[in-house]
Amino acid sequence: MSVPEISGPITGGKRGWPFGAAYQDVASIGYVENEYFFGGQATRYQAKPGTELGRDGFWEAESAGTDAFKSRMLVYTPADPARFNGTVIVTWNNVTAGHDLFGADSEEVFEGGFALVCVTTQKAGIDGLAPIHQGLANWDPERYGSLRMSSDDYSFDVFSQAAKAVGPKRDTTAIDPMLGLSVKRLVAQGASQSAGRLGTYVNAIAPIDNPFDAFILTIYFGRGTPLEVGETVVNINQPADSVPVQRRLQGSNLLRTDLAVPILVVNSELEAIACHGVRQPNTDTMRFWETAGTCHVSQQGRAARQRLIERDELVARDIEPNINAIPMNPIYDSSYFHMQRWLNDGTPPPIFEAIAFTGDPAEVVRDGEGIAVGGIRLPQADVPVAKNSAIPVTDDIFGVLGGSSYAFTVAQNVALHGDRATFLARFRAAADAAVTADAIRPREVEKLVTEAGEMWDKAT
Repeated sequence: MSVPEISGPITGGKRGWPFGAAYQDVASIGYVENEYFFGGQATRYQAKPGTELGRDGFWEAESAGTDAFKSRMLVYTPADPARFNGTVIVTWNNVTAGHDLFGADSEEVFEGGFALVCVTTQKAGIDGLAPIHQGLANWDPERYGSLRMSSDDYSFDVFSQAAKAVGPKRDTTAIDPMLGLSVKRLVAQGASQSAGRLGTYVNAIAPIDNPFDAFILTIYFGRGTPLEVGETVVNINQPADSVPVQRRLQGSNLLRTDLAVPILVVNSELEAIACHGVRQPNTDTMRFWETAGTCHVSQQGRAARQRLIERDELVARDIEPNINAIPMNPIYDSSYFHMQRWLNDGTPPPIFEAIAFTGDPAEVVRDGEGIAVGGIRLPQADVPVAKNSAIPVTDDIFGVLGGSSYAFTVAQNVALHGDRATFLARFRAAADAAVTADAIRPREVEKLVTEAGEMWDKAT
């Protein structure tokens, strides 16, 4: 496979900062933020003749040609090499919104001593999506005008090349995005649409060319994307057909199980519904996590993203009312923590109960407050002041991804929990139980309790 040409750190442009950069001041917490360009020739892939991308996930692919590309990676490294834990998380930036989205504000990344590499892997990250083109090239032509990618068909190799540029076997005598750090392992991470592409990477590309030591697929709908899409891009603002959203998001294939590297799937209630028919058992190399009461996006996640939208002067939809209000971020951070232990000393992540389903077609089992039974139990689900679920407010794509949250009344809260002090004591105990179960990190408890008190006070 090709070795990319790297340039950087990149500076300048009309705005003077990288697109999507961390909102927090990473220097104040001992990290360095640098942007690099990388490019060359990328390979595209096709299914081998006589094979198909079937349900079993054991897909066979082969090279189908090459094309020139140039893209970028945003890199976060500990300023003090002694803080580095040896693991680089390589993120496949999500472009569903028509521009790069990635988690450059994860507390576990920075407190845990990881390096983070956020890769612009798809064409829409550079060119944007109609009708509002908010990709890199339009956002800052002076900085990003030289970037190009002719098709998402090349994205799989672009991702591989980015990984090799920051991995243990990289050329440290040339420009080194890792600033000389001793890299021991690479973890591939992708969320939502990117998780679907990463699923295809696991099934079709990794058997050919795999620089990664592990994979984390977050909010994954259980279906890999096609190897060949040509000039087609996914644009949720302009749906290509009339197929109902729920059908388009239904899982259709397994992840292959013969790579001998850990795979961790981290899903909300919504993706648990989508993946119900392609759930996979927990094994020595596989974990499937499902989180009760959550959904693909949350009020808190949208609010945090809004700060970046305003700073980067982007056009975005207003936050939909009544979308889900239990964020998945504490579970994402927990997945990084557990993956590091899994790779570093062989301690596997916990096995959690799956969300309960019943009937045909299968439906989520819900308790008396309408909250899913089973799954990872966050305190907002076990000691609720709202009915949070993946049940959509509207049936369009944005409604389905947002789920719903309906706050309880004061009378309902009193009937369930008594007074405020009793509620907060019960909520704290549930948060502590989630820590004991290894579902969340201890740092989350005080934040969750504070938010719970605010939610109690808002009840009418």
